[in-house]
Amino acid sequence: MGQRVTKVSPMTVGEVYDQHLSTPPKPSTNTELQHPHPRDETPVGAGGGGGGGGEEGGEGEEGGVEKGGVGGEEGGGVEGEEGGVGGEEGGGVGKGGEEGGEEEEKERNEAERVKEKRKRKKWWRRLRSFFRAAKKHPESSSGQREQEQQQDEGQKRKVAWAGRTSDDYIFSRYTVGDQLGKGGFGVVYEGRRLDDNLKVALKYVMKTQHTECIFIPDHPKPLPKEIALTILANKGPRVPEIIRLLDWTDHPDHFVMVLECPSPCENLVEFIRHHGGSLDEEKTRQIMWQAARAANMCHLRGVFHRDIKLGNLLINRETSEVKLIDFGCGDILRRTPYRSYSGTALYSPPEYHSRGKYYGGPATVWSLGTVMFTLLCGHFPSDYDLFLLQCKRWSIPGLSKECCDLLRALLHEKPSQRLGLGRIMSHNWFKTISVPEIPVSATLVSELHSVSVQTQGFFVKSCTRC
Repeated sequence: MGQRVTKVSPMTVGEVYDQHLSTPPKPSTNTELQHPHPRDETPVGAGGGGGGGGEEGGEGEEGGVEKGGVGGEEGGGVEGEEGGVGGEEGGGVGKGGEEGGEEEEKERNEAERVKEKRKRKKWWRRLRSFFRAAKKHPESSSGQREQEQQQDEGQKRKVAWAGRTSDDYIFSRYTVGDQLGKGGFGVVYEGRRLDDNLKVALKYVMKTQHTECIFIPDHPKPLPKEIALTILANKGPRVPEIIRLLDWTDHPDHFVMVLECPSPCENLVEFIRHHGGSLDEEKTRQIMWQAARAANMCHLRGVFHRDIKLGNLLINRETSEVKLIDFGCGDILRRTPYRSYSGTALYSPPEYHSRGKYYGGPATVWSLGTVMFTLLCGHFPSDYDLFLLQCKRWSIPGLSKECCDLLRALLHEKPSQRLGLGRIMSHNWFKTISVPEIPVSATLVSELHSVSVQTQGFFVKSCTRC
């Protein structure tokens, strides 16, 4: 498979607000690429698309496999869209008439379902192999660590990098425990670091043909984008609002990330559910200040998260500390507009749907506004809510004027009129919060001259059953 390489120019946060919007092409309808991660909220409104073609297309699994009709590729089905809608060449109206078209569609759906089932079998075989190996290896670490300690510094760096292409690197340093969760491309396990018994989260992610790798400073080889962006977001002085990457390994068909695992914590979807469906203004203020700081620091370090939402914000139930997680939908922050949206549609900016493109800064501000509105109201902003906000007629009994003003500034329809990301934390609504100094010296934008992005082509080998 060929590779595409894109050079990324450095930028400052303020520049994303100076871009002139022109009439764009129609946005891509390939939502399989736009939504690689499952949503944790049920979409309502714009941005839905047909991301579930594999499973949803197989509803008639007991029906039309054996009856007539010409299935397969000539039937004109479109892979990845719901139900395998018929294409231009013979999609439903042929010699067999209307009934023949229905049978062809059922046959295509069944073929797609079988194909998806085989793909999942291969995926779970690799996952079971990973988990079984984890149970066998935890005691094998001491000899390997002693051997590494006897080598000089230059040799150790080579060994460390080579080790990150083997699962033994993880198994010799961490124990793997219970499953914490799973999504479309990966599974998260609880784990412990053998050296100090630190609780960690091990995220196992399967690669696809669309997996991108990024060259970043201080790393000789390209890294999977999620790993690279998490490293960049954490480079420099410690920012407690951004999840820390403790370790990682990279393989031809998967990679493993070892992340800090704050406890006790839950994401904001669960948190507001446990608090009656919405939060009061004071609790929302504490959460939003931390979320805005995390987003701003990501931009200062050249990272566009692109999926800031309730499900990607963890909160400690005892201390109310918030952490931004999951950079899998992110990208390098750049001057030019983005023309695809891989985050969750409910948090996507309106200019993407109307113009087919958007800029990183204003899009991040819109996502933060959606989070804030949902925390306060218990539901996503409707078109009518947005209309009232623009007219300065939106209010909720008990909310302060400053709170409503900030919401209006974050959810302005025009991206150029939204509040700048770096100015959110200085808004009057946050004046009662004790503000720690932001380590602006951690900015990595000046170091991004050497950053490039390439699509990784690889062959996923089928795994034999263990």
